[in-house]
Amino acid sequence: MNLAFIILVGSFLLLISILAGKTSYRFGVPTLVLFLAIGMLAGSEGLIGIEFDSPLVAQFIGIIALNVILFSGGLDTRWEAVKPVLYKGGILATLGVFITAGAVGFFTYYLLDFSLTESFLLGAIISSTDAAAVFSILRSKNINLKGGIRPMLELESGSNDPMAYFLTTLLTGIVVAQDFDAGKSIIELVLQISLGAILGYGLGRLSKLLINKISLDFEGLYPVLGIALSFIIYSLTEVIGGNGFLAVYVSSVLLGNSKLIRKQSLREFFDGFAWLMQIILFLTLGLLVYPSQILPVLISGLCIALFLIFVARPLSVFICLSIFKIPIKNKLFISWVGLRGAVPIVFATFPMVAGIEKAGLIFNIVFMVTLVSIMLQGTSIVTMAKWLGVEDKTVKSLRKASAFAFSEETKTETAEITLGKTSAAVGKKIYELKLPQNTLVVMIIRNQKYFVPQGSTKLEEGDTLQLISAQSKDLDEVAQRFA
Repeated sequence: MNLAFIILVGSFLLLISILAGKTSYRFGVPTLVLFLAIGMLAGSEGLIGIEFDSPLVAQFIGIIALNVILFSGGLDTRWEAVKPVLYKGGILATLGVFITAGAVGFFTYYLLDFSLTESFLLGAIISSTDAAAVFSILRSKNINLKGGIRPMLELESGSNDPMAYFLTTLLTGIVVAQDFDAGKSIIELVLQISLGAILGYGLGRLSKLLINKISLDFEGLYPVLGIALSFIIYSLTEVIGGNGFLAVYVSSVLLGNSKLIRKQSLREFFDGFAWLMQIILFLTLGLLVYPSQILPVLISGLCIALFLIFVARPLSVFICLSIFKIPIKNKLFISWVGLRGAVPIVFATFPMVAGIEKAGLIFNIVFMVTLVSIMLQGTSIVTMAKWLGVEDKTVKSLRKASAFAFSEETKTETAEITLGKTSAAVGKKIYELKLPQNTLVVMIIRNQKYFVPQGSTKLEEGDTLQLISAQSKDLDEVAQRFA
């Protein structure tokens, strides 16, 4: 096939995915599902008929994409928000994965003609929540949740891949070799997680030192440096015997919460790059799917998906969080946001690469489970938050001021607030607002024009106030009063 034609088709698929993502939320359809659908439509049984049947290539693309997604998520993770829920999220990311895998495994064993080991393998593959799905859906919805739910969910999704990865590779090896050594497996698990955490922290510190000291001549090279460091952290950890996914996430959380030059540009670059990787990943996985092979597993896949959503996930959440004083409604919501996405589908390629007899069946079931999870849970997060009463309406979601930005080292907070028709600030003059101390309205956007206000400037409906303050809580107070 002509190389230019391949590039043309690939770029058109990318463009269509972006345009589809632009409009998807108007209809309540998660963007990730559209990426998968576009990949399937372009596949061998779709409209374009692209022949793609390489689980190994899909697995490689998946690992690269997951590294970028985890690194981007870690850079955006605020340690002060995660710290209070560290133990809760950590238990969900470890014990929770194990419980989910076991519950789904037993259900599959009695539902299908699978051996016990094959059933547990399927359970392990779909046992972890997906970082790409959770990060993208929670942040795109931009809702505030009570009781530290959001950082707990993001921490869980960013750090539970290592356990699922370990269980998947372990059970894949057992199915192939028909041999199991419990003691060796436990030691290997502890070693992988320990090395992943230690190397992630250590290499994160070294990365911070390098980024701050290297003094590159071109600012555009800093994101390139970030890419190189993220892949080095993953691959070096894997070579040594640790879990690379955990190392990448730990190192990026450290970097995101450190004094780092060009931090904001790194975050913005990796945010866009992570979206690109999500699109490529879901398109690739969509190409790998044969719709005709999904139909025979439609009922069994649906049964497993519903069991996972309504039984296995809640069971793991309630057991893991039983030692903490958390309201039942919060636990129910956490159970509901057990989104499955690209990670289970990527993990489902491991049995295919290993040549397991029922690998194709497992892959198709996993795909079906993922589709049901994203469509059912992903479209109803806001509704469930309101229904269960876990949405925190006392906190306004503030946007960073778009007209200017300060280095994080200045400790200056920025925000912009658009005045609605019912805003208490409409009709008032700037000096009448009685803003908190050290909080200023430094610019106003009115009718798409920017101007610097004076104390006598009268505010109108639709004005966007660009504010700076020494403390974010003061900006929250302003939002409560005037947004």
